[in-house]
Formats: sequence, C-alpha cells, structure tokens
Amino acid sequence: MPIKILMPALSPTMTEGNLTRWTKKEGDQVKPGEIIAEIETDKATMEVEAVDEGKIGKIVIPGGTQAVKVNDVIAVLLEDGENEIPANFLSGAVTAAPAAPKAANTSAAPAPAQQQTISAVTPSFSGGNRVVASPLAKRIAEQMSVDLRRVTGTGPNGRIVRSDVERAAANKNTQSAPAAAPQGINAIDYANKLGLAYDLVPNSMTRKVIAKRLTESKQTVPHFYLTVDCQIDRLLDLRKQLNETAEKSKVSVNDFIIRAVAVALRQVPAANASWAEEGILLYKDVDISIAVATPAGLITPIIKKADQKSIQALSSAMKDLAGRAKDNKLKPEEFMGGGFTISNLGMYGIKEFSAIINPPQACILAVGAGEQRPIVRDGELTVATVMTCTLSVDHRVVDGAVGAEFISAFKKLIEEPIRLFV
Repeated sequence: MPIKILMPALSPTMTEGNLTRWTKKEGDQVKPGEIIAEIETDKATMEVEAVDEGKIGKIVIPGGTQAVKVNDVIAVLLEDGENEIPANFLSGAVTAAPAAPKAANTSAAPAPAQQQTISAVTPSFSGGNRVVASPLAKRIAEQMSVDLRRVTGTGPNGRIVRSDVERAAANKNTQSAPAAAPQGINAIDYANKLGLAYDLVPNSMTRKVIAKRLTESKQTVPHFYLTVDCQIDRLLDLRKQLNETAEKSKVSVNDFIIRAVAVALRQVPAANASWAEEGILLYKDVDISIAVATPAGLITPIIKKADQKSIQALSSAMKDLAGRAKDNKLKPEEFMGGGFTISNLGMYGIKEFSAIINPPQACILAVGAGEQRPIVRDGELTVATVMTCTLSVDHRVVDGAVGAEFISAFKKLIEEPIRLFV
C-alpha cells in the first residue's frame, strides 16, 4: 500500500511552512533516516528524514512552495513491488485544500482526485481566462499589485514564474505621485509610482514572524525603560586574567553579561515572568534568550538554566548556539521559550539603544558598547570604561520598583564581577 508523506509539524506552534526543496526526485529509492526535503519554518530551515523505505512515487507539492499547511500530503512513497498509485488514493486529501473553481462555460469533467489535491500547482482562473502561475508568482503578484492576466509566462507551457511578475512590476508605467509617501502606503506601490529602482527580496517566514511579533509587541505591550551606566574596568581586568590562564576558548564581555543577568534574575525572580490574562507566570528556571543576527533575520537561541552554568560553560554554549543559528541548524526547543532576552549591539559600536520586548517575555536588556568616558569619582574627574544598558519592561508584569531592583542588581554584579563567582 502506498504511503502518504505529510507536511510535518517541526515545532509545537507550527501550522504551515515553506517546502524549500526536495533532495530526492520521483523514482528515487529512499531508506529510513535519509534526507528527502528541506522545510523552512518561521525560525530555521530544517531537514526532513524519511521514516519508511520505498520509492518516491509522486511529489505532490513541488520544491519552492510557500505556506504548506501541516499534515497536507506533500508526496507519496511506493513500497517494494508497487509501481503506481491507485486512482483514488489521494482523494481523501481533497478536504485539505479547496478545489479550483471551474472556468466559465466549460463542460469538462472534474479532474481526478489525485490532481485536485495538488493545491500548490492548481491554476487560478479569472473570468473566462485561464491563468497558470506558480504559487510564489501568485504571492508576489498580490504583494506587487500585478495583474497576472497581463503577464506573459516564460516557464514550462507558458507558466508564469517569479521573474515574470518582477519584470512586469518593473515595467509598469510611472504615474504622478506625491513627493512624500502617505502614512500606511504600500512600499511597492510607492516605489512603482515614483519609478524608483529596487530589487524585491521576498520575505522569508522568519522575517514575516519578526514583523508580526514586534509590531504586536509595540502596539499591545506597555513598554517603559530603565537605563544605567555600568563601569566595566574591573570586569575587563578579570576577563583578561581568565583568558590568560584559559586552556581552551576565551570568554567575552557578553559571557559576563549573560552570567550577570542570570544571577540578577535569581536575586529578583519577579523580573523572570510573563503576562497572561489569568495571571502572571513566574518562571522557575532561568532560561535566557540571546538575540543573534542571521542572514534570514533575528533569532533568539536560548541558554537554559543559565544561572547554573559557569562563565566558561556559558561561553561554550553561546558559541555553539550562535554558530548553528547562523547556519539555520537550531532545533525548535533551542529557540522557542526563554523568560528574558539580551540584545547586545556593543560590538557594532552602538552607545545606547532601547530594544522591543520579545513577547510573551516581560523584559529585554539592550547592551551598548563599552567606551572610555569622563566620570566623577570621590569628587575628582577621572576616566573609566562605561557601558550603557537599557532595560525594556512590560509594565503589566513588572512594576517600576521591581525593574529598578533588577537593573540595580545587574549593575552591581557587572561593576563587582567577583560576585559572579560566589
């Protein structure tokens, strides 16, 4: 009996994903554990392994298809001795995707069930004109306000592909437009009307999720901000001593920051929390998310039970997570969760900034660069290395006094780093 290969749920919250590519083609033999496809979730690109042995009898959803729903049939595996798929085998999958509307004035019989289930390649219809386009081309056409009926396809059998849509958008006649963009205008419409040259980079699922979550955060979470200046000369001296005696990897200032946040959260557990309508969640473990920039966008791998790890262990964990984050190799449990986030832009020379809270967490610490500044010590002007840190706080969860208590504890740990070892 043929086996349906379904779109897997690669994380607890995943409802759909992009089928980036197939590593096997129709007719190829596969064994359990072999990589057959790559799927892009909202946070990473992950490999899908075959569970059963057999031959790829049919690829239902082609590589490059976006927004494939979890549990949709994406391929069919034939077992040994099987050479074809029964005519009605895929008919049960029709309920997972709406059948294509009939063209006007057509009396043709409905397509076989196994063809109706291939929702990703079902042609669209407009009036009586049949328009055949790839799913990606349709999505981009909608984003760029391109009428597919006016586009000439260059794909197989005249199919409209992504490049056709982009070319049509670029060739649109420019129209008069205001010099400034009205609030809320679509950027593509604005650029096209003004005749601005641009390259369109389609939004990845990661970028879409970032946009949605951060917009939601700024609109629904009542932020307030607490800023402190931390003198880090003692920390830099201690780091130098540790690295001079280290046999393996060196520790960074960021490793000290992670350790200080972890210890401060133990001292002020009310800051390790999230908001829910039913009540405030106080987390028992100190799981810290660290913002990491990747080619696909921002991702926040998590160091779990960070308060129970030494600075050297935190350093090793951070190097491993950051490296795999940039290669899209993180497992879902390594970037989903966390009770507190750190965003450090100091390595870019940023002196000070305020970060947007990563919901449902209640706090995020923005860390700036350490730089020499004039300070007053014991009534005299001197120079110290100062690092500015800003805590963004969800006021529904953490009151001003609690936020101040946490940031003060953090500052004390940074300025007296020996406390991080006791």
